[in-house]
Amino acid sequence: MVIDLDKCTGCGTCMVACSVENNVSVRPDESDPQRRLTWMRLYKVTNGKPFPETEVSYFPRPCMQCDHHTPCVSVCPATATEMSYETGIVSQIYTRCIGCRYCMAACPYHARVFNWWDGYFPKSKGMTRYLSPEISPRMRGVVEKCTFCHHRLMRAKTKAYAEGRRELEEGEYITACTEACPAQAITFGDLNNPDHKVAKLIKSPYAFRLLEKLGTEPKVYYLSSKDWVRELGDNFLPGQYEPVTKVKMG
Repeated sequence: MVIDLDKCTGCGTCMVACSVENNVSVRPDESDPQRRLTWMRLYKVTNGKPFPETEVSYFPRPCMQCDHHTPCVSVCPATATEMSYETGIVSQIYTRCIGCRYCMAACPYHARVFNWWDGYFPKSKGMTRYLSPEISPRMRGVVEKCTFCHHRLMRAKTKAYAEGRRELEEGEYITACTEACPAQAITFGDLNNPDHKVAKLIKSPYAFRLLEKLGTEPKVYYLSSKDWVRELGDNFLPGQYEPVTKVKMG
């Protein structure tokens, strides 16, 4: 996934599309941010300068789907999460989750949320009619996360198999946030396929990944032409990367 921060307007459509697509429950009172369920979170960052030099950028943050030493997978005692080497997606198996939340503590991106409540889909308000039959509503006491809309991948594979194909065409499998983004700031595809658009976008000099110095090798890339945005994306501190001046003694 490649997210162009210069195009993102911070509208939050990706958050809504993600919640609706994956049967994320909504409580009557969403005022407590610590117990709010959202797989896709939107952050707002600024360059810290006063007006009129103030600049603002928005960070949509799904699960990074870490590829190297995946932090959440390595700490889960119940093996409720695993990284598929075939698809590259870090899955979450809700029926195995014991709610210990080790994975939440290990994730440096805060991409995991704990479900404090049973699903709230009252029939009297017609909310059961919008539930997707491809996603099972979760019980309380488990950890949830973005899965890159894995059910859409299975749907695309089933269609390709019925048509006698082994490979998926570009655009056959995209996430709900990618499809819903009105600014077309999100691009989704196969990073291993050089013909896909995402494989070309990550070669841009403006491409970067969040907290890349941790070595988790996220599969979510960001694009920004602003230097301060790229520096914030890797938790840059002033003077951290400046060369040390050598003093000649004697």
